[in-house]
Amino acid sequence: MAAEPKPEILAAFQAAKGFMPVVEGLSLYGAAAEAAALGLPLLEVGTYCGRSTILIADAARAAGVTALTVDHHRGSEEQQPGWEYHDPAVVDPEIGRMDTLPTFRRTLHAAGLEDHVVALVGRSPQVAAVWGSPLGLVFIDGGHTDEHANGDYEGWAPHVAEGGLLVIHDVFPDPAHGGQAPYRVYLRALESGAFTEISVTDSLRVLRRTGPGI
Repeated sequence: MAAEPKPEILAAFQAAKGFMPVVEGLSLYGAAAEAAALGLPLLEVGTYCGRSTILIADAARAAGVTALTVDHHRGSEEQQPGWEYHDPAVVDPEIGRMDTLPTFRRTLHAAGLEDHVVALVGRSPQVAAVWGSPLGLVFIDGGHTDEHANGDYEGWAPHVAEGGLLVIHDVFPDPAHGGQAPYRVYLRALESGAFTEISVTDSLRVLRRTGPGI
């Protein structure tokens, strides 16, 4: 049976600003707890305001490993002004651009998880280019263009350790339900022969590294 978050962690997740539904969050938590048993860090691409970070960080805390989360905190394409997921509350009034970093830090503080997360503030490909250690879990939930989704996969999937987990969010086989870039990355991972699917929860896919390459 998959591990489940404590009630106070689930409550903090539900109270945090973000988009992940509870059922997907529970699946993510179970994957993070399983991956943490490898004794390696857990990494998330796409922090936003820290909703899913809470779950990964708590699983990391329980296992005595570190959670890392990568984001430039300027918002993805669909979060910019005029788009569906834009939130004026996370716009820096001084420069007129999105800045989700302060909200993220408040989210971690409220959940009591600040000491268990390393926030990597920068663009995913640039951070991945200087990363050199194996990871127990990589959770891809960043930009949803093909350029960004493929960049996240190419940058971080090589670091998933043998037996580690690759988790991809917003996988929609039907274009009517959402953008297709994460779905194409998911198919790419399966077709590589390096990853085997182990669970499907709505738009969340969990794959295990079972071979070399990406």
